[in-house]
Amino acid sequence: MKLIRFGSAGQEKTGIVIDQLLYDTSSFGEDYNEVFFETDGIKRLSAFVASNKDNLPVIDPNVRLGSPFARPTKIVCIGLNYAKHAKETNAAIPREPIIFFKSTSALTGPNDNIVIPKDSIKTDWEVELAFVIGKKASYVKEEHALDYVAGYCLHNDVSEREFQLERGGTWDKGKGCDTFAPMGPWLATKDEIDDVDNLRLWLSVNGKIMQFGNTDDLIFGIPKLVSYLSQFMTLLPGDVISTGTPHGVGLGFTPPVFLKPGDVVELGIDGLGVSKQHVVAYQQETG
Repeated sequence: MKLIRFGSAGQEKTGIVIDQLLYDTSSFGEDYNEVFFETDGIKRLSAFVASNKDNLPVIDPNVRLGSPFARPTKIVCIGLNYAKHAKETNAAIPREPIIFFKSTSALTGPNDNIVIPKDSIKTDWEVELAFVIGKKASYVKEEHALDYVAGYCLHNDVSEREFQLERGGTWDKGKGCDTFAPMGPWLATKDEIDDVDNLRLWLSVNGKIMQFGNTDDLIFGIPKLVSYLSQFMTLLPGDVISTGTPHGVGLGFTPPVFLKPGDVVELGIDGLGVSKQHVVAYQQETG
């Protein structure tokens, strides 16, 4: 299945995609959240859809899409996980996965605006394959790791490079700004993806391709990441793990290229759809 959430921000309803049509599943009565994944929600939803498909309302294809899952307890990201990306940043191939976190408040829908933060001059793009944890994972063996994965989705790991690399401390401060985690358009369950280790992923800015890679260039694959992370923290149902970005980020160009208001970013991954974000300037809230 392909799970979606739609409607106004903060008021999203649940849905699914079948044969390119969007269907409302809000009558199922649950959000796609930690409890849903923890209680075998995908299997229960599948049975619900099979019994009720003819009665599910069709959704206007122009509706706003939210993140395909509710806000997770954490978004864990992996840095420098594509060999060619490590090379373009003049970094050594990591011996162990590099871990950082994105703030869950950065989560947005796939086509929502990217807001350049206040005082930012180095906002960058990163197309990534993300996956969602389906059940509680602690000290998982690598050979059993995929049993803990609920599905996969498209993620733009938007990054502010000055905040990340020049302001001291960890990378997190350049990763967790509001709007810096557009996810979706959908969460594809594992059966929807034939070979997660051979997916093309791409990103363009203003129609120009900047990134084009394949998950076959990953240094640490998904089973390794699930097992590795679970040695250091408990992964809860609904948690998101983002696997890293291929070469072609703005920081890697000579001179570097960064996003500015008016830019349009589009990105996609085989089987996981396409998203599109307009870049806008930060505006101070009033009132």
